[in-house]
Amino acid sequence: MKKALLILLSISFFFAGTRSERNAPDPEFPAELIRFKPYVHNPVFTGTGTATWDERIRERGYILKEGKEWFMWYTGYRKSEDRTKYLGYATSSDGLTWKRYERNPIHKGHWVEDMSVLKVGKTYYMFAEGKDDIAHLLTSTDRINWQEQGPITIRYTNGKPLSPGPYGTPAIWKEGTTWYLFYERNDAAVWLATSKDLKTWTNVQDEPVLKCGPETYDQFAVATNQIIRHKGLYYMYYHASAFKDWREWSTNIAVSRDLIHWKKYRNNPIMGNNTSSGIVVPDGGQYRLYTMHPEVKVFLPAGRVDQ
Repeated sequence: MKKALLILLSISFFFAGTRSERNAPDPEFPAELIRFKPYVHNPVFTGTGTATWDERIRERGYILKEGKEWFMWYTGYRKSEDRTKYLGYATSSDGLTWKRYERNPIHKGHWVEDMSVLKVGKTYYMFAEGKDDIAHLLTSTDRINWQEQGPITIRYTNGKPLSPGPYGTPAIWKEGTTWYLFYERNDAAVWLATSKDLKTWTNVQDEPVLKCGPETYDQFAVATNQIIRHKGLYYMYYHASAFKDWREWSTNIAVSRDLIHWKKYRNNPIMGNNTSSGIVVPDGGQYRLYTMHPEVKVFLPAGRVDQ
């Protein structure tokens, strides 16, 4: 009897310790990056729901704030007939109420979805998926008129071309003269390639830098949405699925000191309930979290919550 009681007590202490460990604050994941509350008037942007080119929207759109203005690029498509994915543009004065550009879609020449946008100097660089999930690059100087620069060429560490097949959800980071490209293949894992000239990209290593699992929330799919630098560390926002058929997605976060080795937040996901393609946008002092698929929702800073 005493032995059984001791075993039960040991099990209780083990699980209590595990819960306490999971709930303890982690200084590598500050509250401003993980604690958000839904905006009461969500969603803030959706497909039209009518017979327009953007009857529906999908995948990762992207938002930049410059001065007092907010700019959003998104992908629209028709439910039936032509399912080509076109690029749309919308603006806002507060990041909450959005106005579609009157001459949308702004780019009809190529399939554009799941984009990541970075401004360097006076040029905007858009890394996006094209048809068949092949990543490509577009550039612009006015946010509206985009010039196609062609598919992104990725090579293994030995210089050989990447094996045939999809490589998409490109997420971009630039540091000094080096560009960093995070990409997925069939959402099975995330790889990292770098470039100096935006023409040829070479894997940093041929093994993924982010894999599925071992937790259940991301055991069947992972893909990078965004890279940011905050208080000396790199953070990756990524979406993931706990289901083999990808019927539901979540938004998650990981941290790194070198962009190669990533530690997932132990309390992922930071946003569930089918909130996919999440990115953060600084609003002048804090971050807002936007999830983009299948409609745009915003989550405002929630402040520190004692765990």
